[in-house]
Amino acid sequence: MSEKDVVDVIEKASKSVVNVNTVRIFRDLFYRVVPVQGMGSGFIFDAEGYVLTNNHVIADAHEISVTLSDGRVFKGQLAGTSRRADVAVVKIIGENLIPVPLGDSDKLRVGQRVYAIGNPFGLVGGPTVTSGVISALNRTIHSEQVAFEGLVQTDAAINPGNSGGPLIDVEGKVVAINTAIIPFAQGIGFAVPINAAKACADDILVHGVVRKPWLGISGFTITRDIAVHYRLPVESGVLVVGVEGESPSSKVGMAKDDIIVGMDGQHVGSIEDLQSVLMQKQPGEEVTLVVLRDSRQFQLRVVLERTP
Repeated sequence: MSEKDVVDVIEKASKSVVNVNTVRIFRDLFYRVVPVQGMGSGFIFDAEGYVLTNNHVIADAHEISVTLSDGRVFKGQLAGTSRRADVAVVKIIGENLIPVPLGDSDKLRVGQRVYAIGNPFGLVGGPTVTSGVISALNRTIHSEQVAFEGLVQTDAAINPGNSGGPLIDVEGKVVAINTAIIPFAQGIGFAVPINAAKACADDILVHGVVRKPWLGISGFTITRDIAVHYRLPVESGVLVVGVEGESPSSKVGMAKDDIIVGMDGQHVGSIEDLQSVLMQKQPGEEVTLVVLRDSRQFQLRVVLERTP
């Protein structure tokens, strides 16, 4: 594509990017109500007025307002959210709303050119565009309350206020939602893959909630090299590196350094295997995990819950 073609693509996609402003209500030491303003980005993905953004952009918001690139301002109504996926859908009512097309994040490749669009620091004058490449895929980062898995890593500059904005490819399709940066690091930003975000949005639009099953662990695939280095008893499986509090796994005694090698009679050789089997289940369903701990194999019966 020529430089002009790329500029045209970015300009078209920018028309769907919105500024998301929030008001949260807090109480001070004297129990006085104190309104606190917040800001972030988002984008229209459906002509009916549905906006995708990050959960952390609108979490605990008392009021939500959405400003379009043409200056129009709408009151936003929260349609649904997923804390674990850091995805939220906001509904606005208006005419001539321009949705941006969604891409396929499963086809992303390291090194491919992408552009981050958003409203950093609430600067006036329209969205800001930064360029970069896909630096890595399937990254995991941890916050105080939850581990975010399967993230896209990019070196396109992401700043406060960019959260919730789209990461687009050279065709102008959204491939991820900008979500986080590592403070003091250079060129390390993270985004939620659009396929995961779209799955959450589809659930929200149909059911009002995200219905994905949840185990409540974070882990990674065991390879032969990892098994040799850490002296593990198996050369495949999923090594558990974290168990969320009050999660289905924590309630049955799953622990850090456990190794999951099976679920409901199916072999689990990788994190992808575990996710594939898990996606065949429903919240409320009981599953049987085959677990190794200190070279001892046993089973854990876990009742899956809905993803928070």
